Amino acid sequence: MLVLSRKLNQAIMIGENVKITVVEIREDQVRLGITAPREVPVYREEVYEKIKGENILASQVSLDDLSKLKDVIKPVAADLPRRKNPPLTSRKDGPQ
Repeated sequence: MLVLSRKLNQAIMIGENVKITVVEIREDQVRLGITAPREVPVYREEVYEKIKGENILASQVSLDDLSKLKDVIKPVAADLPRRKNPPLTSRKDGPQ
């Protein structure tokens, strides 16, 4: 871990696009301003951990869930009209 000391209104740069500035210092709290491109997500650590946990839960699938999904998809797929593929032919009269 890199540990830096900064005073009020001083900043650090992370790469070329992320700037973190000390905007206020209170008794036991430091307020930081973060300037970053919109495509760079910025979260408080506790929010990030919650999102990560929810994503893990959402990605877990049980065999029972898959079985239920199979029962839903199979009947729907059976009702879809079947398309016949046209035969593959070469055009001799087209542009070359």
